[in-house]
Amino acid sequence: MTVANPATRERLLAAAQDELIEGQGHLEMQAVARRAQASVGLAYHHFGSKAGLIAAVVEAFYERLDQAAFGGAKLPATGWADREKARIGAYIAFHYEHPFARLVVGPLSRAPEVLDVETAFTARQLAAGARMLEAAQRDGIVATGIDPHLTIALMIGGIRQALIGALTGERRPDPADLTDDIWAFIAAALRLPAEASKVRSKATRRSRR
Repeated sequence: MTVANPATRERLLAAAQDELIEGQGHLEMQAVARRAQASVGLAYHHFGSKAGLIAAVVEAFYERLDQAAFGGAKLPATGWADREKARIGAYIAFHYEHPFARLVVGPLSRAPEVLDVETAFTARQLAAGARMLEAAQRDGIVATGIDPHLTIALMIGGIRQALIGALTGERRPDPADLTDDIWAFIAAALRLPAEASKVRSKATRRSRR
């Protein structure tokens, strides 16, 4: 009986991510096994199939995103609006800096196994985001006349489309500028006071890529 080894699994995940990046969304199990210095049999043992391996790589990407910008994030902020803008900045920074991000939002997003992982992650975002807006409404921060579930869906969809455009375009916007533009849209949608919509971005401005 083959014993699952967490170190081997992580090595295979890292190798698969590198193969996907080099292959622009394509990989072969044998190539992954060679890169990870493991047998093909172990790759199948841990992930079941090539689709299972790709799904696991994408799931690991979203777990790190959650730690950077959502459930596991420690965001510097002096108030609700400041924190939520910092969250958007962290979300953008993570995608700008992660070499796998462009594939996740681009070519790989059409793969059924990736779509399942993304759908599950988005469902968690929607549920947590709706709860966050409901709490902000109770605290008098967000207008009570908006529907939290509809609004968070529009927010998440809009932010994602803006990010896809930034990552796949010929020229990436400065991350701080992109954060400012997205926050202006979010603040208007939430009917926040004018001062909240002008919270300055704390993102480090980088040179255009």
